[in-house]
Amino acid sequence: MPTSTTPVRSGTAAVITTVATVCPVFIVGGLSVQIIQELRFSPAGLGLVVAAYFTASALASFSSGQLVERLGPNTVGRAAIVLSSASMLAIALWAHDLTTLTILLVAAGPANSLGQLAANSLLAHHVPPHRKGLMFGIKQASVPLSTTLAGLAVPTVALTIGWRWGFGLAAALVLLALIAIPSGRGVATSSRKRTGKPSTALVVITIASGLGATAANPLGSFVADFVVTRGMSETMAGFTVTAGGIAGLVSRISVGWIADQRSGGRLTMVAIMLASGAVGLGAFLLPMNWVVPIATAAGFALGWAWPGLLNFAITLRHPHAPAAATGVTQTGVYLGGGVGPLSFGALVHVWNYDVAWAVMAVLMLISAGVMMVGRRMLLQVT
Repeated sequence: MPTSTTPVRSGTAAVITTVATVCPVFIVGGLSVQIIQELRFSPAGLGLVVAAYFTASALASFSSGQLVERLGPNTVGRAAIVLSSASMLAIALWAHDLTTLTILLVAAGPANSLGQLAANSLLAHHVPPHRKGLMFGIKQASVPLSTTLAGLAVPTVALTIGWRWGFGLAAALVLLALIAIPSGRGVATSSRKRTGKPSTALVVITIASGLGATAANPLGSFVADFVVTRGMSETMAGFTVTAGGIAGLVSRISVGWIADQRSGGRLTMVAIMLASGAVGLGAFLLPMNWVVPIATAAGFALGWAWPGLLNFAITLRHPHAPAAATGVTQTGVYLGGGVGPLSFGALVHVWNYDVAWAVMAVLMLISAGVMMVGRRMLLQVT
């Protein structure tokens, strides 16, 4: 192990790699108004582009985990950062219609998988056991940071020199993340220890994570519009989304810290969070408007703050191949990230918000039950 690979540097590298490799999709979201105006497509087209990105991430997730185990997290992390940067530069130069934008963003999908799983491996191998939960929480909390950076790009870049420059500057900044990656290739797994076909337990947990992500992901996309349709002001809509995001960020870190104080039961914690989040989504059906900000905070803090804890739990059960194992379960999270907004939007279009939130609450509750089944199966095989 290289001497430069300290816990602090590995943790820093994991967070920076995560932000750098998920940037393309959030930059597209942050600059969506300007992109839609120039490329002339509808918001529905934007939904399809984002869904395609997460689908590409899901399809690449399992093989990305195997690649991290074979080549090491440092090597793969560097490759992911370069791919993320290249995809954003390509969008700046060549995205002139919806089709090319979709193709180029799909090309960025594997960078997300590679970067996330390389970060998981860095944390699993180099962070002390009593701090792993906290670091997984911080890593996962860093994902909303990409949303913040994308939002800042609108007034500073998109509205001054154009959205294409936003992608070009982001591509250059992302390359700076290479400095954070430790030297060498990192811990690679011997061929005898690499995982092949995923266990049934991991598949069940993947299904649970997919259902949970499908139910939770619409929170970020639809809450603001939902608040306005309830007769509340746009200012209140902004406050509600901001409060929810802060609650989610604090929860991801806090839950990781709590998990470090426990000797087990992390997947049970995930299931409890999902079940509690389902109650939060169900509270959207209540007629009192004052409930909406509270329900939003509960949705973000409980129903959508569990992925870091899930990654932590899975790496503990698969210490010899953490990237490969989380590569399986992340497939569900990515698929849910794509399917969630599309299915929710369709439910709102055909029926209304009440029906859509009710369906998502039921899905999240089912996810909690399936997670407990997967936990029981995992305990029997590990």
